[in-house]
Amino acid sequence: MLTSGDGTPALKWGATNAYTEDSQGNPVYDWTIVYRIFDAYLARGVRPYVPIGFMPKALSSKPDPYQHKFGDGAAFEELFCGWAQPPKDYDKWGELVYQWTKHCVERYGEKETLTWYWQIWNEPDITYWNGTPEQFFKLHDGAIASVRRALPRARIGGPDVANGCSEFMKVFLKYCVEDTNYSMGEKGTPLDFVSFHAKGSPEVIDGHIQMGINKYLQAIESGFQSIAKFSQLKSLPIVLGESDPEGCAACRGDRYGYRNGTMYSSYIAASFARKHDLANKHGVHLEGVLTWAFTFEDQPYFAGFRQLASNGLPVATMNVFRMMSQVPGERVAVDSSHAIELEEMFQRGVRGAPDIAAVASRNDKRLATLVGHYHDDDIAGPDAAIELKLDGLPVNSKSAQVTHYRWRSARPRN
Repeated sequence: MLTSGDGTPALKWGATNAYTEDSQGNPVYDWTIVYRIFDAYLARGVRPYVPIGFMPKALSSKPDPYQHKFGDGAAFEELFCGWAQPPKDYDKWGELVYQWTKHCVERYGEKETLTWYWQIWNEPDITYWNGTPEQFFKLHDGAIASVRRALPRARIGGPDVANGCSEFMKVFLKYCVEDTNYSMGEKGTPLDFVSFHAKGSPEVIDGHIQMGINKYLQAIESGFQSIAKFSQLKSLPIVLGESDPEGCAACRGDRYGYRNGTMYSSYIAASFARKHDLANKHGVHLEGVLTWAFTFEDQPYFAGFRQLASNGLPVATMNVFRMMSQVPGERVAVDSSHAIELEEMFQRGVRGAPDIAAVASRNDKRLATLVGHYHDDDIAGPDAAIELKLDGLPVNSKSAQVTHYRWRSARPRN
């Protein structure tokens, strides 16, 4: 959102050119592309999860080289260039964040921007951040102070680390609770939510993809454990800022073809109830989960990218998200004779019998049940014959209606 460039997209690269400087080093702000992004979100009823980063070239403490080349044989470490550096001037960084927030409030209104999630940087525990932890804390505190200066009741959190149990995460949380804030000079850094990322570990086994749902659940639990150790943070909402089966959304090819079909969507359906079960186990509040999906222009159809639609054609993952939106309200209990127990899935995944399970909710006079049939191995297997029994419905209702969706097509059948 703050990266320098003319806005031309590329694989794993985007830019808005929100900040440059004139010949005397004075800030020049340009919100044109940023506004186009936010306008597109809001026009579709989507509220931003605002990532405050990366570093504009004019502010980078090591600006050259600035833009990386993804997919040209570069080593992973070579991708993290001038945009991943600390600022050379923390006051200018803070003013940039303040001006951005201020202009968003002026354009979209306080009521709207108070519903947004403001989050600083991305995965500072790996090479997305090429500074020290202490430099990140200073950057983080400055950004929070600047957002709050423009929007005092803004909802701000972080640190969206790649690994919820990383040493960086532990040091960051300890800093937020115990140490002196760089910007306010007081003990503690205010957080409205805590965020981290969770990935699985799929592998090619005997010529097919075998998902790693157990690795994914273990990553989530490790993040919950890190947060639950601090009584001051345990009650805060938790957001999984990236939540996917593996880490390379921009990679493509035959091994990633499962992203186009029902393997990936079934994986998502199977994992969602278990995320909430893990949150209950550790007494923490899982508020939200974000998918990490890209849209790349001028690419082949169904190239294997992690995306919700390929050249405008929805893939199965989009349909399972559509179906999840049909399950609002309070969660209600579900029993299944063929569900894999949480502990077994957590330890070994789904490698024997398939997981046939459901998540259900009740809202006013509506009961919604999302049923999934999942196995870690992307190979053909028998269909599941499912008998669905619903208890607790009004006995004397004469106007009940059943709407049935299947996520291969996500078309209703009444």
